[in-house]
Order: sequence, then structure tokens, then C-alpha cells
Amino acid sequence: MEMKPIFIKNHPFTAISVKLPHTNLLVITNEVGYVMCGALDVDLLNDLLTDRPIVAGRAIGVKTIEDLQQAKLDKVTNHSKNYGWKEGMIIEEALLKIANK
Repeated sequence: MEMKPIFIKNHPFTAISVKLPHTNLLVITNEVGYVMCGALDVDLLNDLLTDRPIVAGRAIGVKTIEDLQQAKLDKVTNHSKNYGWKEGMIIEEALLKIANK
């Protein structure tokens, strides 16, 4: 497991990478929300955890933290839409919307 700080336009985030058999688990987060690789079950968050204001999104087909930063959001939670997140948005742009909130 590797956890390190990253900066997007001088805004701090934490990048987490976990090497698993035949795949990697990738996360970029701050105190407001997070983005993840395809392992994130957005439907579960939207359907079963609606009482929690979870700001999260996922990207499909990423293999590194750098891939994740440049990928497009495949799916987002309902609460993330309050920050302007939407499917198809570049993840760096989405993360900037939750920087310093």
C-alpha cells in the first residue's frame, strides 16, 4: 500500500494505491470526498447509504493514480452533484470543485 500527498493546482489531496492480485485499488481523496477506480460501488452508496452525504465518483480502466487524475468520471453519487460533479467530467476538474470546501 502506498499513501502520498498530491497537489492539483496547489490544492492538497491524498493518493492511495493498494496493489491487489491482478489489479490495483486507487483512491484520491480530501476531507470532502473522493474518486476511485472501478471498484467503487456507486449504486450501493446511492441506494443504501442515502442518509450519508457521500461525495464520490469512479473511473473505469485506470491503472495508476496519474491515470485516475486524467480519467473521466464514469459514475457519481447523488450528493456529488451538489458540487457540480457529473458523468464524463475530467476527474481533476471534479476534485478542484471540492478543494478548500
